[in-house]
Amino acid sequence: MRTTVGIIGAGPAGLLLARLLHNAGIDSVVLESRDRAYVERRQRAGILEQGTVDVLRAAGAGERMDREGLRHDGIELRFSRRRHRVDFPALTGGRSVMVYAQTEVCKDLIALQLESGGPLLFETEALAVEDAGTDRPRVRFRRGGEGGEGGTEEVLECDYVVGCDGFWGVARAAVPDGRTFERTYPFGWLGILADVAPSHDELVYARHDRGFALLSMRSPSVSRLYLQVPADTDADSWSDEEIWDELERRLETDDDWTLRRGPITQKSVTPMRSYVHEPMRHGRLFLAGDAAHIVPPTGAKGLNLAVGDVVTLARALAHRAATGSDELLDTYSATCLRRVWQAERFSYDMTTLLHGAPDATPFEDRLQLARLDRITSSRAAETDLAEAYTGFPVG
Repeated sequence: MRTTVGIIGAGPAGLLLARLLHNAGIDSVVLESRDRAYVERRQRAGILEQGTVDVLRAAGAGERMDREGLRHDGIELRFSRRRHRVDFPALTGGRSVMVYAQTEVCKDLIALQLESGGPLLFETEALAVEDAGTDRPRVRFRRGGEGGEGGTEEVLECDYVVGCDGFWGVARAAVPDGRTFERTYPFGWLGILADVAPSHDELVYARHDRGFALLSMRSPSVSRLYLQVPADTDADSWSDEEIWDELERRLETDDDWTLRRGPITQKSVTPMRSYVHEPMRHGRLFLAGDAAHIVPPTGAKGLNLAVGDVVTLARALAHRAATGSDELLDTYSATCLRRVWQAERFSYDMTTLLHGAPDATPFEDRLQLARLDRITSSRAAETDLAEAYTGFPVG
């Protein structure tokens, strides 16, 4: 089998890249180890930056997002029982974000790919990327059965290979002499999905002496909420009543706001870590999304960073096809990493601003409150948060 661009991984990065290349007249093949049902139901991010929304619309994948997604023009910060709304459009010249789950983005892109794009091979496990340093890279893969087990090995010959297969995928391992930067946090998020209307019409980020809490949503009838917990927490060790009671404590205010409770349909613990792999390219192998970088979810940057990567790469590949020049491909890693490190900085700032470290001193606790006071009393500081949250420029 042969194609111009071999894409490993059918998450939002791989699927969007395939769509952008299709629209540019460049053929590709997408290899995904899981089956379609798994890809379309795995729960991940739910906040789309303004730039991501614009990209999906331009790619022809925005119709259902615009119909069912929830535009948000701000977030609320809570601390010391106080409430402060950050007004995105007023601070950023009109920018906003969209609540639309990654599962739904993947469903939309899969439907487009199967309808009019190149091959999208589910249950096809990439085994290795070979000859990435030459002009004929190849991907060894196996089809058949869950994760490709039991099938026969085949080879996908490409002009370029793009690893969108996450931290544990084969693409990252094929980049020799890479340098990594990493931070692991001593806490995680206990997240729940609940069949109850959200208790607020925008996201609420709460700093509390007992730990961080986040009020979010998936739809007008489904709430998504999180609690800071120790990193080694077993989600099943918390009863539903204990979760609601703790959310109520951490989200408390001095006014008459109340937390709506409902049946919890899903709960899990998400670890918190920051990670960057440099460079994001080796020869004709390019890394995108979680294969190259991971951010804690506090800043809502993971999916949006992946979109920035593939937009930059699609533009570079289209430029190569049109002009024969490798100029944009040669600067892909450096271009992406500038945006990646700004997102890492913002996600770190939001995480340390709102979470209580297990060994935090009273001095550090007061510094958190001082930082929050600064954001809520200074238009310049508030603008910096709003600009970062709604998205850094792509490219």
